Parts: sequence; C-alpha cells; structure tokens
Amino acid sequence: MYLIPQPKKIETEAGTFCLGYRSRIVISPEILENGMIYAGILKECIGKSAGITPAVTAGVPEDGDLFLTLSEALSPQEYTITVDENRITASGGDGAGVLYAVQTLCQMAEQCGGIFECVRIEDRPDLLHRGYYLDQTRGRVLTLAQLKKTVDRLCRYKVNQFQLYIEHTYLFRGFSEMWRDQTPLTAEDILALDRYCRERHVELVPSLSSFGHLCTLLSTRTYGELCELKDSWRQPFSFLDRMRHHTVNVADERVLPLMKGMLEEYMALFTSDKFNLCADETFDLGKGKARPLAEKNGVHRIYIDYVKELCTFLTERGKQPMFWGDVICGEPELVHELPQETVCLTWGYLPDQRDYESRVMAETGVKQYLCPGVCGWNQWMNLIGDSYQNIVRMCSYAKKYNAVGVLNTDWGDYGHINHPEYSVPGMIYGAAFSWNHETIPFEDMNRQIARVEYHDLSQTVVNLLAGIPEHALFSWHDAVLYYEVKELGEPETLLKDLDAAGVMKEMAAAERAAGANDKLRGLRRQIQSAVAQMDSAGRGIMEAWDITIDGIMIWNEIGALLAERLQGGENRNQKDCQTELFRLAERLEEWFMHYKMLWRSVSLESELNRISEIVFWYADLLRGRERLKRRDILC
Repeated sequence: MYLIPQPKKIETEAGTFCLGYRSRIVISPEILENGMIYAGILKECIGKSAGITPAVTAGVPEDGDLFLTLSEALSPQEYTITVDENRITASGGDGAGVLYAVQTLCQMAEQCGGIFECVRIEDRPDLLHRGYYLDQTRGRVLTLAQLKKTVDRLCRYKVNQFQLYIEHTYLFRGFSEMWRDQTPLTAEDILALDRYCRERHVELVPSLSSFGHLCTLLSTRTYGELCELKDSWRQPFSFLDRMRHHTVNVADERVLPLMKGMLEEYMALFTSDKFNLCADETFDLGKGKARPLAEKNGVHRIYIDYVKELCTFLTERGKQPMFWGDVICGEPELVHELPQETVCLTWGYLPDQRDYESRVMAETGVKQYLCPGVCGWNQWMNLIGDSYQNIVRMCSYAKKYNAVGVLNTDWGDYGHINHPEYSVPGMIYGAAFSWNHETIPFEDMNRQIARVEYHDLSQTVVNLLAGIPEHALFSWHDAVLYYEVKELGEPETLLKDLDAAGVMKEMAAAERAAGANDKLRGLRRQIQSAVAQMDSAGRGIMEAWDITIDGIMIWNEIGALLAERLQGGENRNQKDCQTELFRLAERLEEWFMHYKMLWRSVSLESELNRISEIVFWYADLLRGRERLKRRDILC
C-alpha cells in the first residue's frame, strides 16, 4: 500500500477491520464544528471506495465505528491511526492532525476498499510550513471552483499553506485601467476561498507584487509615470518585456503611499497573519529615474530602504512580512535591517540547483522558506523530471539549513499555457518531501503517485507523462521568442539564443521532428493503455493529455520549418510547399479551438487573447498572408 506523504512509522499486526452498514463515523465533541468537515471527507471517500456510506455522529464510539478525536499526547499536526479488529481510531494533536489522519485513511480506503489491515501509524511533519504558490497573474486566473479543487488536493497531501501570485488580477477599487482587460478575482472570491481554506487547515496567504514585476500597473497612463524607466505606458505588450522590466521608481514620493494603499485593501480579505510583498527581480532599479539616488546611496541601499518601509508597514498591522530573496542575497547582511519576524523566500528552480543562496541566507540567521518549482512555465507539459530533481534538492537544503518552511512554486511566464492538472506531480513531490525528507527514487515516486492520485492500477501513467516534454523540440518559449523578434521588433540577436540552445540546429532536418512525433504517438498509445487501468471517474484527463500531445507535435512541425529556413535551407516545390503549409495552419487552428475549450473549463478568460494572437500569427505565417513582411513568408 502506498501512502503519500510517507508516514514516519507503520507497524502492522494480524487481523483486519471490516466496514459494515452499521459502521459510523464518530466525532469527539471537542472537534465537533470542524469535525463535520473531516467526517464529510472521510464519508465521501468510503462511499466511493467501499460502497458503504457510514452515518456521521458525535459522542462515544462502539465496535465497528471510525472514531475521530484529539490527543493531548500529540503535538500540533501530529496524528496516529490505530486499526484493530473492532474499530479505527484517528487521533490528532489538533484539528489539522485529525484531518491529516483522515486523509491517510482515505488513501488506505481507496486501495483496500472496506477491509483494513490492523495497523498502527504514527506520523508528524518534518516542516511545520508546507506551501504551494500559484501564479494567478501572468496568463491564467483559475475559476473559484478550480481554486477550491486545488485546495482539496493540497489538503489531501497535507500541504498547509496556499499563496496566489497577484500583480493586477484582483479587482482593486480605483484601478480600472489596470484590470479592465482582465477577468480579475473579486473580494467575494477571496473571502470565499479564505474560508474554504481555513476549514481545511490550509492558510491562504496574500501575495502581491509591490516593487518589480508590475507590468500592467506601470503600463497604464494613470500610473505609468511611476515606472523606473521612461514612457513604459507607451510600449506595446510583450511577454519578454513583462518579465524583464516594470520596477517602480523608489525616488518618487507617490510610490509608497500607492503601494501601501494596495497592500491595505488586499490584506483586509485574509485571516492569515502573513503577507508576501514579493519584491523580486527588480532588474531596472537605479537604472532610470532613480539613478541619481542609486549613485548616491547604492542600489542595495535603496532596495532595502524600500522593502523595510513596506515590511514595517505590515508588522504595524499585525502581519508577518515575506519577500523573495534573490536581490538581498547579493548583500545578505542587509536582512538584519528588516523586522525580526520577516521571512525570506529563497528560491531556485534548476534540477541541479546549488545550495549557495540557501546557505548564505541561513548564515544570517533569518527565517527562510526554500522555494523550488513544478517546472511548468513556458511548457505545454511540465518538465516532471526536472521538477522532481529540483524539489528533492531544495527540500534537502531545507533540512540542512534549518529552513522553517518550503513553498513550492507554479509560475506562469509567457501566458501560463500548461494545463493546471499538469502541475500535480510536482505539487505532490513538494508535499511529500517537505513532510518527510526521506527521498524516494524518481520512478518509484511516480508509481506511487500514479496509484494514489490517478488510481492507475498499472502504476505507469506518471512515468509516461514525464517522457512527453523530452520530445517537445520547439517550445512555447521558442515560439514566443521568434514571434516577438519578427513582429514586435525585439533584437534579431535573440534568435541566436535558439541556436545556442541547440534548438534550431537539432531541428534543421525534418526527420528530427518526424522522429520526435513518432515517439509522442507511441507515448500517447501507452498513456491510453494506462488510462484504461484508472478509475473511470478520472479518465477524463485523457482528453487534456491528448490535446497537449497533439499540440506539441504540431509545434514541432512548425519549428522544423522555421529551423530549415533559419539554417538557409532551400524551399521545396512551391505548390507542394503551399499545400503542406496550409494544411499545417489548419491543424494548428483546429487544435487551438480544443485548447481554448480546455482552458475555459478551468480558467477565466484571463490572457487567453494574448496566446491566441501568437497562435494565429503562426497560422498566418504558414499561409503567407499579406500583412506579413516578405521575409516572413515561408514559401
């Protein structure tokens, strides 16, 4: 039997406990209010897994019952499960502990039905703070229903903190120019989600960009003058530009009151005592309007003065400040100027991520979370293998350097094109290894996830999914880069990045793309076979996987044509070439229609239009439409 996260201690005994129609879920009186949530989760799971729907009551358990209770002998979040032949007792050191015991029981029931082996489980987390960070700004804004589904999954795997990355996708009062083209979250959305999280012992922590990464705010006519660089509001939108510019001018006295007002309005919606003010990747700081101030005091000085002002503002309102640590790592001793309770979010997303930043910040004595990632940004399918290596490594650093938490990130660079479900393996890696630092080998972990999350009896589907991005030759990053160079006037030298990465050289021969697509077709058949071994209720995900695999194959073919041209290849017969390109353009458009339907099934409209613009640009490019320059016509 697989249990995720892996419990600290499991002792099996002889005998079994069998559920029956008389079995009840009994809640001890001291957890009655939230206990109904715990019991409801367990009841629903047992109904689906064992075909029995036990009644829920409170009081004293009898033989045949499942008892949910507190134990003064256990610490917060700690739990025990005792299964004997007469009863199941799930005890927690607090409500969260009881809930975690329930989630473990659910995983047991899903694999054994109504017959439980007699066992004693003792479990507690290695880290008290285990979080998930979801980008709700740079492409997708999930529906409230989908956000709640995400919370359910976090709860299932004992993740107890959830943050939504927000720049402009909350409906701030008086900022209509900022969010007018968006489908922002509303105050009612946040309040409802906060309550839903709280009932499931997931802390919903507000996170708001307040320094760098303020593209949409600083691209408005109203607030554009507050940007470090001149005339930011005059620039056309660019995915590349959004990632590398748009830092506020700290020398402008209007900036701090504006940011404090936004923080104040947003924090009022959350019951959490924490607030993440971000403050990362301030690439332009001191390079434009604040240059005189930077030359006088130094870039790190003007950075820390601004962050300190916001941190103090938060602590005065009873909030524990959090911020991303990439900038301060350059002058780590400056962290001592921040309020003592401030948490540094030390991030790193490489498979072989070094420990330098984690070690340097640990040496300062600052509280820190270590922040790995699910590696889905700029990808149609998450880089599952990379995410595993990165998360395992960062969780090991968390143990080594006594971090107080782990915050696993799911960013959405260049439009958040990957379907949210594709981040689930990475989400579970983060949950598993922040709860229990003991490493489980990659393929073994994937087999466990296949069985526990996807109910795949073959235990193969996650390892198969991990193989998909290995055959994605022309990524969304590559497609965006080529588009913005050709259409938006980004420097042609950026195209050398594709060659430097070996992308175009590898794809120059059409056979390369054909070979990759053959591998993808084979993977698709294997995945379909695995889906047949899944619970029927979860097989609907196959449609999303199918759409994604087909999309990768189409982009591979587009990339091969571009590579041929960039490498100086000669055009084939004009008529045959045109027929082939028209057919590929049609396939791209038909595929994208299904992609949009998939997007809208879980997300608000958000920035789907920006993705559409690029996709249709490629379709027009393939057809040689007149609006394109002569050099951009393939035939």
